[in-house]
Amino acid sequence: MHRDDTHFVVEDRVLHPNPQLARLRWIDLTGVWSFANDDEDRGRSEGWQGRPDVFVRSITVPFPPESPASGIGDTGFHPVIWYRRTFEVAPQDAGKQLILHFGAVDYRARVWVNEVLVAEHEGGQTPFSADISDVLHMEAEHTIVVRAEDAPADLSQPRGKQDWQEHPHAIWYHRATGIWQPVWLEPVSASHITAIRWTPNVEDERVDVTVSLIRRNNSSLSLRLRLTLHDRVLADDIYFVEGTGLRRAIALDTGALFTDRDRILWSPEHPNLIEATVSLTDRGEVVDEVQSYFGLRSIGISQGRVLLNDRPYYLRFALEQGYWPESHLAAPSLEALRHEVELAKELGFNGLRVHQKVEDPRFLYWCDRLGLLIWGEMANAYVFSPAAARRLTCEWMEVVVRDFSHPCIAAWVPLNESWGAPNLLHDVAQRHFVQSLYHLTK
Repeated sequence: MHRDDTHFVVEDRVLHPNPQLARLRWIDLTGVWSFANDDEDRGRSEGWQGRPDVFVRSITVPFPPESPASGIGDTGFHPVIWYRRTFEVAPQDAGKQLILHFGAVDYRARVWVNEVLVAEHEGGQTPFSADISDVLHMEAEHTIVVRAEDAPADLSQPRGKQDWQEHPHAIWYHRATGIWQPVWLEPVSASHITAIRWTPNVEDERVDVTVSLIRRNNSSLSLRLRLTLHDRVLADDIYFVEGTGLRRAIALDTGALFTDRDRILWSPEHPNLIEATVSLTDRGEVVDEVQSYFGLRSIGISQGRVLLNDRPYYLRFALEQGYWPESHLAAPSLEALRHEVELAKELGFNGLRVHQKVEDPRFLYWCDRLGLLIWGEMANAYVFSPAAARRLTCEWMEVVVRDFSHPCIAAWVPLNESWGAPNLLHDVAQRHFVQSLYHLTK
């Protein structure tokens, strides 16, 4: 899919896999890939990244191979699997930097482009990316190969409700090995934006913004931030960028915060979103532009009550498993993500606790836009060990960074009950681990 529309429609933004850092042009790499099991783990020593002959099956990405939607539906133990596909660079993208993005690959991933290793990532719930520009040769067709490793019996691996037994039992589900969220390419300039973080401040009527970027050595960069609410311009400012990032506090001239709260503040009943266009210029020429958004809202607790925008708010929540029989952890379609939010609202809920899973950013987008509070939760390991603590801590911080700016997120849940910390009563190390997660998250 190529997104190169002249006009950017808000409702189309959900089509972008990262709705809070959405460019008009991106190339969708979901669909049919070549596929191979590697039960004996021979692929690395035999150089499968350069062996198209071993990929004798097909799989539909991003559905895990255990799911019927993938076209494979094999629920047996296959701890190592490989994917392969080709792509071409469009003439309009010649000379651009090309960024390869993965929404999530469970659990450990290695990625080759044209037989060159370009990325390694551990963590089955979080995104990663790689600039592949330097490995693109002069030929028209390029090759992506992914090796995914997901050890079913490793209980120190954060896995949530994915069963470690071959057949699901009790409350657990089938495993979701490998790619289970979108894969896409983005052509960008040498100087480009890599991340945006919004921190709203209702009391002071402002938003703090942090923009991270990559810049060419000889560039002279400025950043333009244009914020609108209901088509009214709240800010339109230009800042000189000296390094590889920018931090600013922007006053929001809402004019009627206390007399017209329902048209300004974000809540499930009034999901007002402040739209942002962030443009990076080099000597006056726009070299990168992204669409983003945030909600002006506050969350707190006072006298045993939850406060939303400094007023008591009664939570009517359901537990959201985020599991589909036909596609497992992956949503069966974009429409399914929106329908899940609409259904929760139709049933009278104002929020969901996503259980033992890090949800697709496009699901959070619909919670932001349609109005639904979310408790963001981590998929936990089942045992406590140094390896389990390291793995969960590293991945959890990636979760918080990814989802920090979503107004729907009302609470962070790094641990469910005593999953991954089963002996809190007698093991001081486990208690300290739980306390450290609290302070690290805060």
